[in-house]
Amino acid sequence: MSTVQELKMAVSQLSANELMQFSEWFEEFVADQWDKKIEADILAGRLDAAGKRADDEFLAGRAKPCNVYFMHQSRL
Repeated sequence: MSTVQELKMAVSQLSANELMQFSEWFEEFVADQWDKKIEADILAGRLDAAGKRADDEFLAGRAKPCNVYFMHQSRL
């Protein structure tokens, strides 16, 4: 049996309270992993081009506040 299968079996046997505790822990764990990945990408320069494009768009006056985008999306 693989580790993933073992985890699935163990999680399926948790009580409601244990599942809630596990879910909260796992959500934080995944968020921490994401943060580490983004930080590594930034340090390695993998987001430099995207940051430059965003800066260029802003300096060219083509940037809009986020609330304008979200207001437009809610009307669709």
